[in-house]
Amino acid sequence: MVGSINRETLIHKAVGRILPLCAAAGVTLLLADSLSAQNYPNRVIKFIVPLAPSSPIDVIARMIAPALSARLGHPVIVENRPGGGTTIGTRAVAKASPDGYTLLFTGATHTVAPALSKNLGYDPIKDFAAIGSVGRGSWVLVVRPSVPAHSVQELVSYAMANPGKLNWGFGRNAGPHLLGELFISETLIDVNRVPYKTGAEAVPDMLGGRIDMNIGTVENLLPLLQDGKLRAIVTTGELRSSELPEVATMKESGLPKLTKGFWAGLLGPSALPHDIVTKLNADLNAILTTRDLAASLTNFGIEAKGGRPEEFATLIDEEIKAWQTAAKLAGIEPE
Repeated sequence: MVGSINRETLIHKAVGRILPLCAAAGVTLLLADSLSAQNYPNRVIKFIVPLAPSSPIDVIARMIAPALSARLGHPVIVENRPGGGTTIGTRAVAKASPDGYTLLFTGATHTVAPALSKNLGYDPIKDFAAIGSVGRGSWVLVVRPSVPAHSVQELVSYAMANPGKLNWGFGRNAGPHLLGELFISETLIDVNRVPYKTGAEAVPDMLGGRIDMNIGTVENLLPLLQDGKLRAIVTTGELRSSELPEVATMKESGLPKLTKGFWAGLLGPSALPHDIVTKLNADLNAILTTRDLAASLTNFGIEAKGGRPEEFATLIDEEIKAWQTAAKLAGIEPE
């Protein structure tokens, strides 16, 4: 009995000593997290863009970086790491230290990739912390002027009457690629697929007469459309593009499943402290309301659109599921 009491006494004393230590450790961790946010940033922040220089996402990143730099009081630079259908740069951020100094500036390719690739080397949801959305835009399907079509209906009729005659150029592992496959699946047209590393690489061949059809961002193709070197057939998105108000949307053209568009946003490694996510999100939303930045994005065909991290995370989750479903409907097998 005495031994039992002594053992119980010892246990209670030990627990009494351990609990304060655990509590202190917890407080220390909370303080460390808070202090990391208070001291953040104190050096250069890097935006990793997993696409080539001059791509739409790269251009937008270079608009956001100086505005965010001015807001934070520390440099924000852009580093391009293209390749692997955006997986190389994206993977680098997934494996980066979660200190807020290496972030991923990306777009719809982040949600399209899981539908096209088996082995990304990262989980597009679990390996990232959503910081915030930056803006939204539309894609546009264009043809060469020699193609006798001015609408979806006319393009489908021409393709049906001339199976295998139209050459469709696209960048692999990108949103326009999957959208094009869906367009073909929905309209049952027969075209020749001509893949490129990026969609932009197909444009010179289109101007040279080797490619007949392409899908790209409105901002990239607008100058060629305005010069009459290409013709717009249809745009994505729920509403008509402000730059191409005369061009019907997919929904208006009888293709309601093809309304996905272009977006840009900021992500960090999954273990990024909540306080840093909150700070970056607040600063990002703040700069998006400034007149000059909003005007620059608008001129580039992008509507400035921020929001909470949770809203951005939901967008990513929903789009991944939607694109995977779309890929199955189009008969696309991940490679």
